[in-house]
Formats: sequence, structure tokens, C-alpha cells
Amino acid sequence: MAEEKEPKEKKVKEKKIKEKKVKEKKVKIKKVREKKVKEELNGEEKVKKFSIGMFFLTIFLILTIVSSGYLVYQLLLLDGIENLIRYIVVAILALIDLAFIIKLFLIKHSRKKKRKKHIGFGILMILFAIICFAGGYVINYLYSKVDNINKDLVTYSSVLLVMSDDKASKIEDIVDYEIGILVDEKSPEGYIIPQEIIKENTLHDTNVIKSYDNYSAMLVDMYAGELDALFITSNYVDLYSDVTGYEDIETDTKVIISKDKEMKKSETSDIEIASTQKSVTEPFTILLMGIDSTAEVLSKNAVANGDTLILITFNPKTLNATMLSIPRDSYIPIACWANKAENKITHAAGYGNDCMINSIQNYFGITIDYYAKINFKGLVKLVNAVGGVEVDVPTRLCTDDSSRYAQICIQPGRQKLDGEQALVFARNRKQLANGDFGRAQHQQELIMALINKMKTITKVSQFTTILDTVSNSLDTNLTTKQILEFYNVGKDIIKKSSNAEESNLINIQQLYLYGNSQMIYDEGMRMVLYNYVPNKNSKADIVQAMKENLELVDHSDIKTFSFSINMNYEKTVIGKGPYRTGSGLYNLLPSFIGLSADAAEAKAKSLGLSVIFLGDETGNVIEQNYPANKRMDKIGGPLYLTLSNPKKVEDNKTDKEENDNETSDDKESGNSSSNSDDKTDTPTTPTTPPADDSESNNE
Repeated sequence: MAEEKEPKEKKVKEKKIKEKKVKEKKVKIKKVREKKVKEELNGEEKVKKFSIGMFFLTIFLILTIVSSGYLVYQLLLLDGIENLIRYIVVAILALIDLAFIIKLFLIKHSRKKKRKKHIGFGILMILFAIICFAGGYVINYLYSKVDNINKDLVTYSSVLLVMSDDKASKIEDIVDYEIGILVDEKSPEGYIIPQEIIKENTLHDTNVIKSYDNYSAMLVDMYAGELDALFITSNYVDLYSDVTGYEDIETDTKVIISKDKEMKKSETSDIEIASTQKSVTEPFTILLMGIDSTAEVLSKNAVANGDTLILITFNPKTLNATMLSIPRDSYIPIACWANKAENKITHAAGYGNDCMINSIQNYFGITIDYYAKINFKGLVKLVNAVGGVEVDVPTRLCTDDSSRYAQICIQPGRQKLDGEQALVFARNRKQLANGDFGRAQHQQELIMALINKMKTITKVSQFTTILDTVSNSLDTNLTTKQILEFYNVGKDIIKKSSNAEESNLINIQQLYLYGNSQMIYDEGMRMVLYNYVPNKNSKADIVQAMKENLELVDHSDIKTFSFSINMNYEKTVIGKGPYRTGSGLYNLLPSFIGLSADAAEAKAKSLGLSVIFLGDETGNVIEQNYPANKRMDKIGGPLYLTLSNPKKVEDNKTDKEENDNETSDDKESGNSSSNSDDKTDTPTTPTTPPADDSESNNE
């Protein structure tokens, strides 16, 4: 029994051991399976994390390439500025981008799909992208400011004007009117916009449209009741409020309708594209025009009397410049008027840049490559941006501020002027002994003071302020590429400034247009106006100096020079003379009023005029068909003189007529002062000649 029991226990024990082994094997298999599953899950998770990491790294790479491409694009816009450095930077950026691409490629195609710590690589790409974007943004900001200096799009504005007592108050009331319009089809404000108003309101159907060569003739006819309405630039008050008889033009007239139109300057101006291929690294000319505008920004077409006209020639090779201030009353041919009739150069400003620039360049025979216009607000901001300018004020000067709200005065003596004070210094002429010529000298001094102050600019904030001011308040036909080329000119100046002996890097030769004052009958305004007739020899000397600086003619060296140690040296001003006084003045028709028939006939004969007498043959002259002070070369027919017996005339006079004649006599006595202010011009009573006046509506 004992032997049978022992095998059974042994079997049971073996069975348990076997079961235990099976159980352990199952556990082991289970653990292996669990481990394998876990490893598979970990692998999948690693792959998943690796894919997410690659996704973000790819995004970062794209951002890096885009931002560096943005920077490269902005760098390539700076054509002509440090070309070698720019190309090296572009190459470096391309290599960095290539390195990032290769690195990411290696990571992506690594055999081990394990998640690695590439956070540093991602951060590096982000930082690089930020730096590239910031650099591109700064360049874009500066470039856009420079690009905005040339205002490709300009808003032009035109109005339909009637006298203030006219019954019309709206466009529908304009029926059976005779309406004046400029004949120049390229004029946005005198023709293009008016034609649109005419078409939109069918004014052709019920009115007569009459063409004129200039605004002046239109205004005269409307004031005289010979014209019912006219189209004119919306700045007409600024243009004519300084002319005698039109001081109250703002209240004398009223606007029926106005219209603005945004246009490309190149659509109506040849000047805008004339010099686009020229480089400012070659000698060039530029006309500076000060605009009598209180606007903050030159967004609208700025036409106003050309009170500031400075013609500059500059040679970047020698850093020599000539500077000529053209008197506003200079009597020269106006390019955009019929037959290029002579008139004050200031009156050309109302007809656009082309008219002003063509008039000046035709007169001097010098091609004007560029122009730059700046308004009152711009000058004030520019002077403030450079920290003020130091000039010598000769006497106490007072004018309105840039907004024309209050008067500002500056005291005599050398001093530092802020923007508003500098504007007083540049504008005032009535308190100067030599009037407009003194003002022109002040303007040149102010320009030179600004140039000297700008050479000291070192702060980025000052530079950006100046750029903002110039961008908003200045307009030019210089292209962005040409403006950027001034960088090289400035760099050349900086190089030369390292020489301590160079005290004045830019040699500016001031020119002076000598001339004589003459009261000439203005055919358009129908009154005698003050004019400044330039001397031909002075003009010739000025042109020679400008052409020499432009390297158009050989330079004529001064072979003799003398001075006295007992006398202060005074720099020679080209064009100032001495010249023969009165040279180049026009022969003007005198007044025959009050002369007897015999005396009038003898006087006319001495002038080479044929005379036809009207009225009482035994009387004195009471009327002449051609007004006094009319240019003799513009008389196209016989002189008609109306005679009347003085006693008969006196018997028929009324008290009112006596007063009227006294007033007329005062006006006809004239004012021979050489003051260039239009308000001193002497009007004469227009007469109606029996014969046609060949100059009607031509000037």
C-alpha cells in the first residue's frame, strides 16, 4: 500500500511541476507578447512624434525661405547702392537657406526613426526668419518713403465759376451761358476735367463754350460782363488774390460746381518722363519751386504763384553747383500761351509743371532735367527735423505762420531759426530794401544752411523724420532709382569730408539775373503791370556759367586777377554786371491824352506810327485805341486818336463824371516804383479800338 501511495504522490508532484512550468511559460509568452506590443506602440508613437516634428521643421523652413526671399527682394530694389555688398548678402542668404534645406533632408531620411531633440534647429530657423523679415520691413519702409516722393498719382481739381451776384446757384441754372475754357487739351484743370463736367451735365446743349489761351483773359471778360462763367483751377484764389483789381476775388465770385480727378502725371506731362533714363551721377539741372500752400501733404495738384524759383546746376564729379533765383516778375515768353507771349514767369505756375519748366528752359536754353516742389508746411517740418538752421537776419521781419493763423516776427542778428521762423526768413520781401531780390538771396542762404546742417545728421530718428517730411511735402519727377543714386553722391561727399582741409565740400556759385523795371500793358489783364525785364548780357553770362558746370562748354579760365589789401574781398557774382542800365527795355506806346492834334501827330510820326483822327479836328486827344504802355512791337495797325474840344467836354460833364475822371487820372499817373508786389501794379482804363486789336485773348 505504501509503495502504491508513493508513486501517486510522485505523479501528483510531477503534474504540479509540469502545470507550473506551463503556467510560467504562458506568463513568459504573455510578457513577451506584451513587451512586443509595447515596443510596437512605442515605435508607432516615436514615428508619430517624429512626423509631427518634421512637419513643424518643414513649416519653419518654408517661413525661413519666404522671409529671406522677402529680404532679397527688398535688397534688389536698392539698385545702385553698394552693389557688391548687396550681392554678397544675397549669396549668404541663399547659402544659409540651402544649409537649412540639406539639414532637414538629412533628418527626414535618417535610418533611425527615433525622435531627436531638434528644438535648437527649429529655434535657429525661427530667429533667422525674424531677422530677415525685420530687415526686409525696414528696407521696405525706407524705400516706400523714397518712392512716395515722386507722386505718380495726383488729384487735380477744377471749378465752374460765376460772379457772386449771378442768379445761378447750381449747375441746373447754367442755361444760355457763355462759358470759358482753356484751349490746351493737356490741361487737367483747365480742359480735361471741365470737358467731363460739360458732358456729365450736357452743358453743350444749352450753352456756348468759348476757348481761351489763359485764365487771365477769361477772368477779365467775366469781370467785364463779357463772359458768364468759366472753368478754372480750384486754387484760383491763391493765383489771383495778389493782382490789382482781384484782391477780393474770393468774395467777388462763387463756385457752381467742382470736381476732383486722380490722374497719373505722366498722362498729361512730358516733363515727367523726359529724364527717366538720366543718371544723377552725371551733371544735371533741377528747378526748385516753393509752393504757396498750407496743406500738410502735397496730394492735390499744387499750383500757385511761383514766388520761389531756384534753378540749380550740379556736377557730381566736381561737387560744384550754380544757384540762380529767378525773380517772380521776370518778363519772359510763357511756353504754353499762344505765340509764347511774354509775361511774368510767376503767371506760368497756374498752368502746370510743364508750362513753368518749358518757359524757363526755353528762355535760358538749358534743359531742366528735374524739378522739386515743396510747400510751406514741408519747409517748416524740414527745418525742425534738422534741428534748426543758423542764418544772419538783416532786419526785423514779420509774416503769417505756415497756417496763416498768426503773425511771427524774427529779430535782426545771426541766430538759429526754427521751422516757422525760417519760413518768415524765406517768404518776407516787403520789409527788405531790395524786395524780391533780397528774398531770393535769403532763400539761397536757407538752402545752403539746410545742406550744411544735413551733413551733420547722425541719428536714425532724425533721418526718418526728414524722410517722412520729404515724402509727404515734396513732389518731384526724379524716379526712385535716381533718388537712390544720390547715396553715391553723398558717400563721395563723406569721403572728402575726412580731409580736414575741406571746409566747404560743395562749392556753390550764386548767380544773379540783372534787369530793369518796366511798367508794361498786360494784354490779358488789360492793365499796366510791373515787370522785371532781364538784361541780355546778364542772361548770357549766367547761361555760360551754367553750361560750364554742366560740362556742355569748355570752362573759360580767369587770366587776370587784382585786389587791394586795403579793401575787403567780395566774391564776384556772375550776372550782376556792371551792365548798361536800360539795355533790353521795350519801346512802349506813350499816352497821347491831352495833346493837340498837331502835337499828337508829330509825336506819333517820331514813333513811326500812322495816325487817324476821329471827332473834333480842332480839339485835344481824349481817347486812343491802343492803351498807353503797350509794347510798340505789338501794335498791328494805325493809331486812332479821338479829339474833342475841351470846352465842349467840360460843359457836358456831370459831377459824377468829374469824380470818375479824377480817379482815372490818378490811376493813369502810374506808379514807377520797382516794387515787385502785384498790388503796386497800375491799372489803365481799357478802350475799344475801331480796328481789331491783334493781341486780344492771346496773352
